[in-house]
Amino acid sequence: MEELLQVKDLRKTFTLSAKQQKIEKTREKVKVAVDGLSFTAYKGEVFGLLGPNGAGKTTTLRMLATLIKPDSGDAIMDGSSIVKQPEEVRGKIGFLTSELKLEEFFTPNYLFDFFAKLYGVAPEKIAERKKLLFGRFGIDRFAEMKVGNLSTGMKQKVSLVVSLVHDPDIVIFDEPTNGLDVLTAKVVTDFLLDLKAQGKTILVSTHIFSLIEKICDRVGIVINGKMVVCDTLQNLCGDKDLEERFFEIYEERVGRIDE
Repeated sequence: MEELLQVKDLRKTFTLSAKQQKIEKTREKVKVAVDGLSFTAYKGEVFGLLGPNGAGKTTTLRMLATLIKPDSGDAIMDGSSIVKQPEEVRGKIGFLTSELKLEEFFTPNYLFDFFAKLYGVAPEKIAERKKLLFGRFGIDRFAEMKVGNLSTGMKQKVSLVVSLVHDPDIVIFDEPTNGLDVLTAKVVTDFLLDLKAQGKTILVSTHIFSLIEKICDRVGIVINGKMVVCDTLQNLCGDKDLEERFFEIYEERVGRIDE
């Protein structure tokens, strides 16, 4: 199998303000968000990062998307380093986060064209991609409506297609179904499976067990910024379901949840 992503000892810390220290109930002035994280993703697979809120999943994906720099470590994305060659990495990936906020004044049509041109997509290819993606997600009926007037689900769909204007081989989604209604979540989930069938490498983070079980080939469980387990679902779970196995691992590493 071809390794398309190699993550090597990523580490990221943040300085806490006095207010943040109070919220975190700590006297430590530095929070370790990601602590020596390493894993590999292969061409044509869906790799899931699973963990509770605050585990370091989003910080990891933001480093991989070159939005923030790691304190140490590196990741090689299809031959390009996120530390030394961030611009090359950005051209190879599509990145979507539930926190992405599109400018509400613009229309889906305008935003798709704008980002496609930023990526250097040829005009004829822009039209082809737009027809495909807008049709798939039902955006074509709302193409000239301002984003601010769209429903939450439709905004998420527009964000998704904008992140894929350049047809990247590596797709990074942070909580792709977070906050979506069940119908929109199914559309997004089915689309991720279609991307996998096309040979794309997909990296998702989530705390939703059913999403991991439905789309992922392998899963890495992240707790307190560390990768504690990384394996196929079959090897990880055996005859147990993922939720049961996750809580077993969590209690082994951290302690009982109700303590």
